[in-house]
Amino acid sequence: MKTEEITYQYEGKNYISFVAYPEKELAPLVLIAPSWAGRDSFVEEKAKELAKIGYVAMAVDMYGDGKVGSSAEENQSLMTPLVENRDHLKGVINEAFAKGKSLKGVDANNVAAIGYCFGGLVVLDLARSGTEVNGVVSFHGLLMGSEIAESGISSKILVLHGERDPMVPLEMVDEFQKEMTNANADWQLHSYGNTYHAFTNPEANDPSLGTQFNKDSNNRSWQSMNNFFEEIFS
Repeated sequence: MKTEEITYQYEGKNYISFVAYPEKELAPLVLIAPSWAGRDSFVEEKAKELAKIGYVAMAVDMYGDGKVGSSAEENQSLMTPLVENRDHLKGVINEAFAKGKSLKGVDANNVAAIGYCFGGLVVLDLARSGTEVNGVVSFHGLLMGSEIAESGISSKILVLHGERDPMVPLEMVDEFQKEMTNANADWQLHSYGNTYHAFTNPEANDPSLGTQFNKDSNNRSWQSMNNFFEEIFS
């Protein structure tokens, strides 16, 4: 498997993303938007897993210079400016989308994006921006609404949600569902019972934050993603 770091620019800042390539000449592209920690080893390993099953996978740098937070406080300080400026967030992920499509070996007609926690918000905003991406998948993502492009949402949407996620209460889930329905989006939401935030991360075990790994929900959500890819890349 070939892996590399790629550097590109957006609004005067360098972004350094990580790419893993499958053992084939042409393959769909899957962008991976990280949690609030940034482009860390977790999303790099996800890129390698996706490359093994046949995708060009790009773990996206959302903060610039490959920055990774080292504490909850630093993670919050890195994420907050993007959450508070969704237009800039959309610009960063759309620049990564354009760069990824230009990579050698990418089938530019077949592109998806997945995201974890904060990254779930990122890929949903990629869809909200009207970008022609086949599908986006949010794993325990933040579901706060945002402006939707005049062209509407062309991407299919899959949200994989922990029913007990304290960061995404039922009111937010309900508002998200209304937002997607009003936008006439092709959307689905899977809610996993007795499942908290960050359920895909084996290192997540912080009761004060409401994060907890859940092996069954992790496996089920990965299978749901694969089923979704079979649909959108057919």
